[in-house]
Amino acid sequence: MIDEPGQLDIQIRSIDQATVLAVSGDLDSLTAPALTEAIGTTLAGQATSLIVDLSELDFLASAGMTVLVQGQEAATKNSKRFCVVANGPTTSRPMELVGLNTLLNLHRTLDAALKDTA
Repeated sequence: MIDEPGQLDIQIRSIDQATVLAVSGDLDSLTAPALTEAIGTTLAGQATSLIVDLSELDFLASAGMTVLVQGQEAATKNSKRFCVVANGPTTSRPMELVGLNTLLNLHRTLDAALKDTA
């Protein structure tokens, strides 16, 4: 877990055919490139589904939201499933306010996202 503001941590794990990127810390213009790289690497791999879990995220800026939209587009081009776990005022609320809930496959829990990718 990240203790300093402006830091991002990405834990990667596989569950069945899905790869889960558990993101914690701050997702902003300084840290967004790390998530972009992790998404790109994952989509280039064997996983059929990618889940970006923002449950432990402390801050989500527009740069982070842009990375998620680009990840969705890249997954679609690679015929892979892309889901985002977001719940609460830090993650799902900002995405709903800007209308990303209509573009992204959002779920409130990791279990719900895993069921959707099965």
